Amino acid sequence: MKLQVTQENLTRGLNSVARTASSRSTLPILSNVLLKTVGNRLSIAATNLDIAITHLIGSKISEEGSITVPARLMQDFISSLPSGVIDLSLEDNKLHISTEKYRSTINGVSAEDFPVMPDISKGTSWTITAKALRHALQQVIIAASNDEARPVLTGVYMHTSEGSLYFVATDSYRLAEKKVMKTKESIELLVPANAMQELLRILSDSDDDVEVIHDDQQVLFRAGDVELVTRLIDGQYPNYRNLIPKAFNNSATLARGEFVNITKVSSLFARESAGSVTLSLDEKEKQLSITSIASQVGDNTAAASATIEGEGAITLNSRYILDALNAFSSDTIALRFNGKLEPSMLIDPKHGDYTHIIMPLKS
Repeated sequence: MKLQVTQENLTRGLNSVARTASSRSTLPILSNVLLKTVGNRLSIAATNLDIAITHLIGSKISEEGSITVPARLMQDFISSLPSGVIDLSLEDNKLHISTEKYRSTINGVSAEDFPVMPDISKGTSWTITAKALRHALQQVIIAASNDEARPVLTGVYMHTSEGSLYFVATDSYRLAEKKVMKTKESIELLVPANAMQELLRILSDSDDDVEVIHDDQQVLFRAGDVELVTRLIDGQYPNYRNLIPKAFNNSATLARGEFVNITKVSSLFARESAGSVTLSLDEKEKQLSITSIASQVGDNTAAASATIEGEGAITLNSRYILDALNAFSSDTIALRFNGKLEPSMLIDPKHGDYTHIIMPLKS
């Protein structure tokens, strides 16, 4: 293998894939990245056997070849080099890296020992804009569970219903549903949330359309020169819509910024009670108030003007409220609930394409 590549392109490619390389695996080669010539481009790839990422970058190739090298060392070293052209050459599993003033050799491992990168040759294919995918994932991924004891809840559920694509995540304490786009495809995927975190990172500055290809076992996301493949979670997702009430007796509509402020202040006094705060509606005073009590420190009540319908109170986790409020982009937010032991809903009253459900705490 012999080629030339710019420091900027190589750094960008390594930054895309290197985090996926696993330094904790029982297979040492999984801590390496695979460098491989493909046509007139250099393919940079890494996998932890659950997620695989490949980034293709432009290069001037003199000799074809492939090698794997330690991901962390390669990433840190290349990012430390000055901008300009880098020469890469391979000799006896040793990767020689040189620029005008730098000369280094990194001992590699044969690419033959690297796991075969997954490929989906036959499957369902559809396209979504990077912006829509990024926004939808940011809004729902916060509600996914980290508890491996219930694997289906550690994923983002992508499914179609009545001609629309929805993304959903829940950890059983909260639930986020986003209506993403109209589609004629029939889609039902349960994708690991940690893989979607990686996809979010890859899409952070992408304006490309994202091609999605999937079969019964895995899904591939392709955005420009980058591909991410991950295994699907096997299991039946719960019928989550049974959790969402059809009607509400109590409602408060207010500025999202004010809601964030009074929740933040109240959360300071809710630390010893695991974030527990009580939200109360006052139809006469036309305000939403949040009360928190810390027996060792004191107590706090913060209120904001709101359009109120009904009167009642509900106790929620303040961190969950803040996570939900920060997931919205609207200026106005509506809080809706029935009894103090029933689910509460946060929604944009003008655009109902995002719904966030928070289960109550016992007060």
